[in-house]
Amino acid sequence: MTNSTRAAKWKRVVVKLSGEALMGDAGYGLDAGALERIARDLAGAAGAGAEIVVVVGGGNFFRGVQGADVRIERARADSIGMLATVMNGLALEQAIEAQGQAARTLSAVPMPSLCESYARRQALHHLAKGRIVVAAGGTGNPFFTTDTAAVLRAAELSADAVLKATQVDGVYTADPKRDPNARRYESLTHAEAIANNLAVMDTAAFALARENKIPIIVFSILEEGAIGAALRGEGRLTEVTP
Repeated sequence: MTNSTRAAKWKRVVVKLSGEALMGDAGYGLDAGALERIARDLAGAAGAGAEIVVVVGGGNFFRGVQGADVRIERARADSIGMLATVMNGLALEQAIEAQGQAARTLSAVPMPSLCESYARRQALHHLAKGRIVVAAGGTGNPFFTTDTAAVLRAAELSADAVLKATQVDGVYTADPKRDPNARRYESLTHAEAIANNLAVMDTAAFALARENKIPIIVFSILEEGAIGAALRGEGRLTEVTP
């Protein structure tokens, strides 16, 4: 079986996409080329039969942890960060639909004039209709990262895996951009990731994934077709298992 025809390893997945992935080589905001490439990849994966939920971050606009730099308390800063994820969600929704694939943005922070509010049954309805669900607004609560939101959505929607799209091709023993001796893991367990304080996801996300026996696939989003390849279990990646 060739790479182009190999079946997906997982049927329903949550793709965790950082805001930084959407800004491409720009230092801030959205990059049209990166947005189109990622949307094309998502649409292709959905067209091949995968059920996809995308949990999108907001770091290309604002992160809650940045609040201290501008004297904004953390809870309020996290609220600003949630709004940033909705901006990204709406942009990604349009980019996906421009590829001919139906998508719906659902926000954990209710804003009905802009998009639907997130609810489990509504998300399952859209998945059953073949639409990509873009889950914005994080968990809807401060002090929780979008990594934790991704695992939470995976658990409540009975997803088979979380695909964590990053700037590097897996989980390393150290930051490979700083340590040339850093070694990439082919696989490891959630418990090992927590014990070794591996920073690819926060501890709460790993713990929730371990409790619900959800594998996390860590891969680089920088290449064309990266999401489809990760769905097939191909390419350079790290599988974090229960």
